[in-house]
Amino acid sequence: MDNQGSSLKAGSLLLLLLLVSNLLLCKSVDSLPICPSGAVNCEVSLRDLFDRAVILSNYIHNLSSEMFTEFDKQYAQGRGFVTKAINSCHTSSLSTPEDKEQAQKIHHEDLLNLILRVLRSWNDPLYHLVSEVRGMQEAPDTILSRAIEIEERNKQLLEGMEKIISQVHPGVKENDIYSVWSGLPSLQIADEDSRLFAFYNLLHCLRRDSHKIDNYLKLLKCRIIYDSNC
Repeated sequence: MDNQGSSLKAGSLLLLLLLVSNLLLCKSVDSLPICPSGAVNCEVSLRDLFDRAVILSNYIHNLSSEMFTEFDKQYAQGRGFVTKAINSCHTSSLSTPEDKEQAQKIHHEDLLNLILRVLRSWNDPLYHLVSEVRGMQEAPDTILSRAIEIEERNKQLLEGMEKIISQVHPGVKENDIYSVWSGLPSLQIADEDSRLFAFYNLLHCLRRDSHKIDNYLKLLKCRIIYDSNC
């Protein structure tokens, strides 16, 4: 009985720590907008921009992981979606390093532009994800709230990346290259199994790409701000 009671207490403590951690991260994100509300041409140091970008990217990845897990538990059990979701992301047309070792070999200017392209590639699908989740029957509020939050934070991170690039390479004209998403019809198809797989695949890709961006930004922060001494 004592062991069971100790396990319950330990589990409760772990849950409390996780809740506090998420709350602190959320407050950190809310307290670190790229610019104060209403400001257009605010001046923020490159170090601060990277700090804010890393916090945002980590927050987006955590949210996307939670949303994917929730959707998987609610809709995908026993459907075999995981075997079909390999290498079918709309951003696969962008050549992205798969791990830290590969990313280390890429010049920081190219890696910054790659992050920008991936973020832009998600503007359209995130917008439609929110609108389509709203129309899903019995969709948990947690999935919708996370989709809304990720869409907003992705815009903020994109704005931050544009400011970082303007400081790292002032005067360099940005390109508008990004990967076009054409998956809206799949989210609206009548066949339930096909439609749920389209959602599953999109959330799987979002989790994958948000993880890559988070890793790339941490690497770039170390390289540019700390001269790789971290």
